[in-house]
Order: sequence, then structure tokens, then C-alpha cells
Amino acid sequence: MLSREQLLEIDYYLRLTRTLEERLVALFRQAKVIGGLYRSLGQEGESVAAAYALDYKQGDVVQPLIRNLGAILVAGAKPVDVIKQYMAKGDSPTRGRELNIHFGDPARDGFIGQISMLGDMIPVMAGIALAGRMQKRNLVTLAFIGDGGSSTGAFWEGLNFATVMRLPMVVIVENNAYAYSTPTSKQTAAKTLADKAVGVGCESETVDGNDVFAVYDATRRAVDRARGGGGVTLIEVLTFRLKGHAEHDNQSYVPQEVIEEWRGKDAVERFERRLVDDGVATEDDLAAIQKRVRAEVDAATDEAERSPMPEAREAAFGLFGGDGYWER
Repeated sequence: MLSREQLLEIDYYLRLTRTLEERLVALFRQAKVIGGLYRSLGQEGESVAAAYALDYKQGDVVQPLIRNLGAILVAGAKPVDVIKQYMAKGDSPTRGRELNIHFGDPARDGFIGQISMLGDMIPVMAGIALAGRMQKRNLVTLAFIGDGGSSTGAFWEGLNFATVMRLPMVVIVENNAYAYSTPTSKQTAAKTLADKAVGVGCESETVDGNDVFAVYDATRRAVDRARGGGGVTLIEVLTFRLKGHAEHDNQSYVPQEVIEEWRGKDAVERFERRLVDDGVATEDDLAAIQKRVRAEVDAATDEAERSPMPEAREAAFGLFGGDGYWER
């Protein structure tokens, strides 16, 4: 049972995710973002709710994809790190090498940086779960994968290995109806993505990905099962991205009426409406959270704007070359 304090904290992360992305859009349009910008608009609810179900004091680890900004914020990422990363600043987490949320600080936070190759993080997270068991740490790993990524070989191999070994692992499959521009029905014949669990023998469940409470409850059950020795659970979350694959994608392949239908199912608005209806929060409480979020994002933006771009010599550090490993 979530307390009032926890529910308000979830709302804080939902609003922080959306506001931070809106700020990144503004920076992108000012040509201050290097590379692409990948939005999670419409999917913030499932990312935040799933990540919130972990226990980071226990050593739990979450692995994001490009649309899981909310998950890494819950796990400890700072808005200023995210903005500096997108702007490729010299003091960003990867010192201007990688972009968007391809970074991690395992010693500080409860998440690790993602690998772009779709599906490859499933065996990696299975490995972390196995390492935790060997070290006698009662941790759980949580991996995100998209509908298209769940059709890759690495997904099947990793999920099969984790299931056979009964590893403490949860896999969230985000069914947002499109793998980039390919409809789900054209890249898999499975009736539901949860059905894929049958092929390896793990537990599975399908939930409304825009219902924060439903996603949190399902993930918490799966986490408790994993920590108790019950093995892997695959959770299919039904959701929808309200923007294209990236900011440069106009989403012309999606019928406008479908987009409008999903706008009416907005997870953030649904969650806040329930908080008010249930007497958990007032409109003033929610406004105060939004004011706090804006102030934090403004401060993070100002700091990122002041940060220098990386020096050219930085490109030589952290590499293997003819003279061996190059250090500062």
C-alpha cells in the first residue's frame, strides 16, 4: 500500500520527466541538443511506476531504453546530468562522447547505461541478476524492452537463460503499437506480447500501461516473487508514444484519430485526477509539485548552459591505442 508521501513522490517524478523533456525540446529547437531527441510523452507512467517498485537500498538495478527517462530519474539520475548529456558538454557523464540517456553511474545510482542494440540488455541484466546471486546479494534486476525488441534473438536467449536459472529478474515489454513505424501486428504474430513468456516458461501478465497504480502493483508483485526465489516475470504494458520515434519523426504513419484517442488516456493526468478524487492531494498540492519541478529544471538548464564543451584532447582519453591505454 503506497503512502500519501509515496504517491506525491511518484507525481513528482511524473512531472519531472515531462517537464525535463519539454525543456529538452526547447533546447533541441535552439540547436543546443547534439544528435536526436527521443521523447517518452505518453509513456511516462509505466516507466516511473515500474522503477518505483524496486528497492534500491537492496541493490536493485534498472536498465532503461531511450524512452525510460522517468525510470532513471527514480533510480537516481539528476536532471542536470541528463541535460548536459544531451548537449554533449565536457562535464556530462560521458564527457561528450555518448548522447541522450546512454550513461550510468552504478556506484551512485540504481541503473546502468543502456546498449543501443535492441534486446542485448536482456542477457546483460540476466548476468547482473546471476552475479548478485553468486555474491549472495538479494537484489532484483528490471529490464525494459520494446515490442519490436522483443522479437530479437538476444531477447529470447536472455529471457530463456534467466528463466532456466530462475534468476531474480523482471522484464517490462512496452507495447506502444509501433516498432519505430512498423505496427506490432506486422512484426509478430503473437496475440499478446505476454504470450511470449510461454515459449520460455516464465510468469507473465498484461496491464494497462497508462494506469500508474496497475503498473506499480504488477511490478511490485513480480519483484517480490523474484526476490523470493520465484524467478522471472514478463510484464506487457499497453501504452502509446504520443510523439514519433524521435523529435525529427513527424509520426505521419499513425492515424490522427489514434493519437487523439490515446491523448485522452494520458497517464499523468489520470494519476493526478485520482489523487484529487481520492482526497490524497489538492490542486494546490499538485501545483506546488509542478512549481518545484520547474525550479529544478530551470536550475539544471542554467548550469548546463554554463558548462563548457569538451576539449579536443578529451577524444584521446579512455581509448586503447598504439601506446596502450590512454589516460588523462
